[in-house]
Amino acid sequence: MKVEVQKTALDGVLLVTPPTIFEDFRGHYIETYNRELYHAAGIDVDFVQDDISVSQHNVLRGIHGDGGTWKLVSCLHGRFYLVVVNNDPASPQYRQWTSFTLSDTNRQQVLIPPKFGNGHLVLSDWAIFHYKQNSQYDRASQFTILWNDPAYGLWWPRTDPILSRRDQGLD
Repeated sequence: MKVEVQKTALDGVLLVTPPTIFEDFRGHYIETYNRELYHAAGIDVDFVQDDISVSQHNVLRGIHGDGGTWKLVSCLHGRFYLVVVNNDPASPQYRQWTSFTLSDTNRQQVLIPPKFGNGHLVLSDWAIFHYKQNSQYDRASQFTILWNDPAYGLWWPRTDPILSRRDQGLD
């Protein structure tokens, strides 16, 4: 068993394939995290909290991040489009972004470093977004990038998402 790790267009953002994905007539078995194997693959983040969000089709959550949190994102059910944005003004890749489609069939994960924001748009009827993080959730320390901020030139597969007040820039 081995974790497969691929670099992406943004430095520090990694595309990860978990070590165990097993399927037979009974269903699926996926090992979403194994500390020893992830550390051996160079992902030596000390995760302390797991969270999920369940959303319906066309819901867009984010783009949110902070200065200290690593996140390991995956899709437990359904399918969503994930955008990751470099929000580090000291980086030569500041304001650059990349995107991924994560699903319960491709089982890929994305490792997102501190100072990067992430947001996702649900493409299936329902999706379960899962993430591990290395710090406790603290909304007060987070930044928000508006999903349609023209300064970033983000592309989304939908133009009329369902948004929270925060993600509309109202909170």
